[in-house]
Amino acid sequence: MTLSKYKKLLFVLLTIGLASCSSPWDDKEDNGDANLNKTLNEAISSTSQTTEFGKLLTQTGYDKILAASKTYTVFAPTNEAIKAVSTTILNNPEALKKFVENHIALTSYSSVRNTDEERIKMMSEKYLTFKGSTIIGDATIVTADRYAANGVFHIVNKALAPKQNIWEYVNSQAGISEMSNYLLSLKEFSIYNSDAIAKLEATPGFLADSLSNSFLKNVYNLNNEKNSYTLFLMENDGFDAEVTKMIPYLNKPSVDSTAIYSKYFTVRDMAFPKAYTKDELPEKLTSRFGVEFDVDKTQIVGEPIVLSNGIVYIMKKVEVKIEKRLVATIIQGENNSGYWGVRSRMLYRDKKGPISTLYPDGLYNDLMVELPNLAKFTIFYGVNDIFSTKYKIYWRAINDKTANIFEQQLAIGGLVNPNATGFPVENITKTFPIVVVPLNNYEEVEIGEFEYTNAGYSGLISLIGGTKATSALTLDYLKFVPVPKN
Repeated sequence: MTLSKYKKLLFVLLTIGLASCSSPWDDKEDNGDANLNKTLNEAISSTSQTTEFGKLLTQTGYDKILAASKTYTVFAPTNEAIKAVSTTILNNPEALKKFVENHIALTSYSSVRNTDEERIKMMSEKYLTFKGSTIIGDATIVTADRYAANGVFHIVNKALAPKQNIWEYVNSQAGISEMSNYLLSLKEFSIYNSDAIAKLEATPGFLADSLSNSFLKNVYNLNNEKNSYTLFLMENDGFDAEVTKMIPYLNKPSVDSTAIYSKYFTVRDMAFPKAYTKDELPEKLTSRFGVEFDVDKTQIVGEPIVLSNGIVYIMKKVEVKIEKRLVATIIQGENNSGYWGVRSRMLYRDKKGPISTLYPDGLYNDLMVELPNLAKFTIFYGVNDIFSTKYKIYWRAINDKTANIFEQQLAIGGLVNPNATGFPVENITKTFPIVVVPLNNYEEVEIGEFEYTNAGYSGLISLIGGTKATSALTLDYLKFVPVPKN
């Protein structure tokens, strides 16, 4: 090939390469899209379908923001949609500003995306769900992907007024709904000690509830705009009926505290980390605390209340069987709160055994003291959320060693005396018999029964080794299974 022919070929390849690297903005310009020479504010204000929204941009000062060099997406309502907006919004400068902000997002969102559904943060600090290529919030895009010099706008058939979030809605029901009243009261009352500490540390402001309310802190933060939730808000009679069922199992020192905890163990199972539309509601739901119940759609009052971060269903009642409410408590062996012995003798292990419901891949962690060098080497545990009822107690203890005899026993109650010269646990309420842990048994073993007369903290739980200094001990987990009262 001659040099002149080579140069001609190189020129052709470069030309093709440059053409293939053109951007969608260049393509739009090539297609004669005049908006590419305008800012978003200019493009929206000069588009015949969206002139009324353009006026609101000017009125709120967002005409200047949308003339800046940053990239934005605007969901611009049609003139007909703006006419339907409440005068309560239009005549209130603060509400109007929030209204306009709820149509604007920082950065560019095309209708052609890699995800079927995406939560988009708006300038209002609210989030809207962009579904498919045509749905934003509860509006439909009638004209998509109108590009301008600093972003893109979509024309929508409905104004996107900011909605309350679920927690704001709960606040709006104060004095009307007993369940709402209770949820709000947990800003003052602490279910756990850590809640009281959070209340002291919370900074005043609109997010303070998220940090200090015991429900938002321990269940789901329904004040969080970024995520989506479903809340079942029971009417008063249905709520009272479910709370009454829990009272015998949450006995506390006073009638008032019993009522408070009975309500908490009712409402904590009514929130879920997904916004279920009515068609999407499954036949059964399981709360994050393991409580399962049937979803009876016939108990829904009116239409679902669609909010900025999810959906609220007003329910006549949500009936949950008491045996489902009384979930088992599992205490992992490696999650001990203390010990009596030498720390270096305690082995925290990662192991693999048979596949089970609790361990679907067979992987588990446990604690083993193979060479205690101390009689009655003891490991301490404790747990919250114990019900006031009888429990059947099981353990899974894996002896996969042959060097020593594994023998151990469980004790409940008592206090640790740090000044004791020998075994330190005093005033034990109940001590179960010593059990020899057989080799390679991966099944649960029933240890016995214990009845708690008061709900709350379990008291001290002690796993005690045998009476010889060579008696090894081990624990994968303890399981406390509550027994319903007759």
